Amino acid sequence: MRSLGFGKRHVPDLPQLHRVCETNYMALMKLLPLGAWPAPGREFAVGDSLQFHLRLLEESRYTSLIEITQGNADWPDYLRAYLQVRLYHDARMAEVCVSQQIERLQPSYDYPNPQMHHRDEKEQWNLFLAEWLKFCLAHGYARVEFIRP
Repeated sequence: MRSLGFGKRHVPDLPQLHRVCETNYMALMKLLPLGAWPAPGREFAVGDSLQFHLRLLEESRYTSLIEITQGNADWPDYLRAYLQVRLYHDARMAEVCVSQQIERLQPSYDYPNPQMHHRDEKEQWNLFLAEWLKFCLAHGYARVEFIRP
């Protein structure tokens, strides 16, 4: 791990970021294969108290934008994780572009900054997504509601 002391500008490790984004894409395709998006989205759960929701926001030929939320409706906002992830189908990569209260993640931030974002905030959110997807694939199950005819 490299030091991010004061006065040093953060330079993203692009090969590492690409590996994480490619891994995230493949994990998301395991959860929701292309063309299998249900209209309202998909809900996953780990036990009865931890829920994850994936919802398709935009779809085009080469990209899709999905929303990922974690937590129950009765949880306070600060406990509910929120991400928007852009899927690049031609490159087979998934990149976090919005997180919590950050409307558009920058590749790097000067530090200190008024919002107190980390210099490598975007990299950290992509790594968080990788861990979250690994957790969902290992321990989660899809909640399916059956509708009677």
